[in-house]
Amino acid sequence: MTITSVKGFRDVLPADALRRRRLVDKAVVVLGRYGYRPLEVPLLERGELFQRSVGATTDIVEKEMYAFEDRDGTVVALRPEGTASVVRAYVEAGLARSMPIAKLYYHGPMFRRERPQKGRLRQFTQIGAELFGRADPEADAETLCLVADFCEATGLAGVRIRVNSLGDDVCRPRYRETLIAFARARKDRLCRDCRDRLERNPLRLLDCKSESCREAMADAPMMIDHLCDDCRVHHRRVLDLAAAQGLELENDPRMVRGLDYYCRTAFEVSAAGLGAQDAVGGGGRYDGLVEQLGGPSVPGIGFAFGLERMELATEIDADEPAARLFVAPVGEASSAMALALARRLRREGVSVELGSSTRRLKAHLKRAARDGMRHLVIVGDEELASGLATVRDLAAGRDLPRCFRLDAPAAEVLEALERMETREA
Repeated sequence: MTITSVKGFRDVLPADALRRRRLVDKAVVVLGRYGYRPLEVPLLERGELFQRSVGATTDIVEKEMYAFEDRDGTVVALRPEGTASVVRAYVEAGLARSMPIAKLYYHGPMFRRERPQKGRLRQFTQIGAELFGRADPEADAETLCLVADFCEATGLAGVRIRVNSLGDDVCRPRYRETLIAFARARKDRLCRDCRDRLERNPLRLLDCKSESCREAMADAPMMIDHLCDDCRVHHRRVLDLAAAQGLELENDPRMVRGLDYYCRTAFEVSAAGLGAQDAVGGGGRYDGLVEQLGGPSVPGIGFAFGLERMELATEIDADEPAARLFVAPVGEASSAMALALARRLRREGVSVELGSSTRRLKAHLKRAARDGMRHLVIVGDEELASGLATVRDLAAGRDLPRCFRLDAPAAEVLEALERMETREA
């Protein structure tokens, strides 16, 4: 009986893996230009980390997190998101002292037991960035510029960036009570999930996809109308700075994030071609999270993108670049010379595919043509006797003049190959 993968988990096969690597490489270039440095955090964390940060009443913790008891009785969890782990590492390593302004990025798998659907898996991959130590609106605007440049560099089309302010500890509690009172009067029209979360996480009622909830909450009070003066000034400044940079943001008062730690600036990024579930990333400010997890009072802002969703919305070339050369040893006696030639060229940065000496020349030619290569270097008895390589032009179907020695330095071989390519062009 064949063993298949677990539901919601999938293999990333070579073509997709190459596309993903190119996507990540493009993203990392942009992050580096903004001064972000890489950080790696474990896949497994203490379960309480996410209960205290993401929120015990969120869907992630209540319904989706892979949590279990370790052999010593400790409750551990596969990380469902990256920010909490990065903050934990930041606090544990004391980076607030050594890096008062810290810019960190991460990349890797996350785990949530959601219903699998297009672009949404139970193991998914995120690339995210976190900025610690700045509470000013300029940091928010710069982060939004980074997000826009990130989208452009990775080829996302039809990008929309929706922005809202979620207030702070001064104004959000008052707004929360106002929203709860509004929703209680319409409780019988809410879906079961929203009735359950009404008292515990009422902001989530604003983005419920149920039609009955949408209708019931259509006239709900908005956070943007209940901001304190400081939050209002902060939000206005962020929007003005972003507009001055030509960013096209949508100020969306109904946009909320599903994690409890967000405050003030929050945003969500969507892209064309993904249907109704078009979000590819999002983020926001989380000024109290570091302190909540045992660190000093350090503000933070960050974002994360899901690579699976990005792959569906981009047109990154998935074709694997063919090796520049195919070296074909013909006969066991030629294998050592062929291997030496391939290694010299590889050490100079040339991509070389080396065939097996047990295969006939016809098989080598067939494989090299199938892989889209232009030239094949034959190393057989005649070549060993003369010390000169035979180069087959696969497109023309003919052998070229023997133009380099089998034991020549890599630089001479490369020069000879360049002369051939120039002549054929």
